[in-house]
Amino acid sequence: MGLCFNSTLLNASVSHTDYKNWISWNLRNYKRARVLKTQWNVAAAGGDWKLDKAETNKLKISVAQDGTADFNTITQALDTIPPRNTRRVVVSIGPGVYREKIVIPRNKAFITLEGDARDPPTITGNDTASVTGRDGTPLGTFQSATVAVDANYFIALNIKFENRAAHEVGKVGGQGVALRISGTKAAFYNCSFYGDQDTLYDHKGLHYFNNCFIQGSVDFIFGSGRSLYENCYLNSISKKVASITAQKRTNASLESGFSFKNSVITGSGQVYLGRAWGDYSRVVFSYTYMDKIVVPQGWSDWGDQKRDFRVYYAEYKCSGPGANFTARVPWAHILSDQEALPFIGTHYIEGDTWLLPLPY
Repeated sequence: MGLCFNSTLLNASVSHTDYKNWISWNLRNYKRARVLKTQWNVAAAGGDWKLDKAETNKLKISVAQDGTADFNTITQALDTIPPRNTRRVVVSIGPGVYREKIVIPRNKAFITLEGDARDPPTITGNDTASVTGRDGTPLGTFQSATVAVDANYFIALNIKFENRAAHEVGKVGGQGVALRISGTKAAFYNCSFYGDQDTLYDHKGLHYFNNCFIQGSVDFIFGSGRSLYENCYLNSISKKVASITAQKRTNASLESGFSFKNSVITGSGQVYLGRAWGDYSRVVFSYTYMDKIVVPQGWSDWGDQKRDFRVYYAEYKCSGPGANFTARVPWAHILSDQEALPFIGTHYIEGDTWLLPLPY
């Protein structure tokens, strides 16, 4: 007689062990960050000498469409910043709609795009993944972005990022990114991101979003970033059952995941909080108001049940009609106070060493 075992129980046991290991790892990081912050006893930028140097040698240039500034377009202003830039360059952008496709390359770090909070500028485009590029091939989701940032230490304040391409249900290649952030140590304050399918490509790196408005329908926050979204407003314009997030973490060693704190989920249609783009996808919602548009199950494995034992989807002290946990998928987690600690502060993104104090 051969040996037999219950694979479901085994997978569940492995999942429980992996989850506890993950929580333990995050708690250790949290405690280490607190100790380092106490030892340094410095301001947020104090742990990063490159950032310290950049902030002591700032340059400010201006953009306005009426000819009253240094440049008429954002592209013109960015073109004047030299490669291998090592100083903070603040690009002050006047009100208006800027129809520009912008790419900030990796060798142009320390750039700030700053608008007026009373009348923020809009940077707009309408490329999609299926649009043909200059080389005769489709752009793909990655290149569809209206604004793409490959550089580190990027900051945006009071800017509207927009992709006006509309998502058609069932159509292939309709992804239209408003902003792609691929550089690390990037922060966004009082910004808006307007799109439909795949609005905000949180591609990779450490990122911070504060008081931001993010609108879309399908997977409108997606990517492999390790990011904290604080006081953000997530607005669904879905016409069917869709998902807010599609976090892509492809193996257990990647230090990535999205954490949402003190945010609001509302809008139209029905939405999952997240679906697993990667086998080890991670998303946590804390202190977030969830409107009735959130489906009772809460989370989706994107049709691959093996992900049920690998993803880490969790909620902590959320409220609203969509926050009822009783019908959630069994592989979602409710965090304890201690387990939530690593995700509800800027230490989650190592922000104590690179986030700059506001007003900037």
